[in-house]
Amino acid sequence: RACDHLVANTEDIANYLKNNGWGEDQIHYLPNFVTAKTAPKIKRKEYFTSNNATLLLALGRLHENKAFDVLLEAFAQVPNAYLWIAGEGPLRETLEREAERLGVRPRIRFLGWRHDVEALYATADILVCPSRHEPLGNVVIEGWAHGVPVVAADNLGPGALIKDEETGILFPVNDANALAAALKRLISNDELGRRLAENGKKIYETKFSEKIVVDKYIKLFEQMSS
Repeated sequence: RACDHLVANTEDIANYLKNNGWGEDQIHYLPNFVTAKTAPKIKRKEYFTSNNATLLLALGRLHENKAFDVLLEAFAQVPNAYLWIAGEGPLRETLEREAERLGVRPRIRFLGWRHDVEALYATADILVCPSRHEPLGNVVIEGWAHGVPVVAADNLGPGALIKDEETGILFPVNDANALAAALKRLISNDELGRRLAENGKKIYETKFSEKIVVDKYIKLFEQMSS
């Protein structure tokens, strides 16, 4: 309450603050930015992954909120694809057992925590974001930055970021069948994947690149000091 101005990194947070007594001129929406560093593709054979199959990528802590259980259930309905999961957490053994039960363990690679996410994005064909709750969804912006088509659960953050069918595909939270249908549709339609990736890249470049966001901060500071 002693602050003169507050910066919110989502429009929902900005609206929440305005609805709780902060003035319109005190709240400023400035999103997070993502740096799109390029990296060479990973050789799929290093992870016993076919070059001819569609490669799905999911990232995040192996926790209930990230809904990797929903992803596994959906993946069981998607033949001729591989799934790389980058992340670690308390549900790893549970998810590995579930993958075995569903009969998809041979097509899944649990990669653990990675420091080469740029290379993962460069290698993947589709980014999947199944989280049950995501206040912003930086991973969506990262996917856009690296030109990867995005399929995401329609929760708070991704639902606000993605324009369905234009910059990604949204599916209802916890709906494995809808996720499977979205993945199969994207896998079978190369033109759709290219269009989603291109549109997402444009949104990144115009709203979420480092230069765009830093320039907005500079403009805000100049306004506040004038």
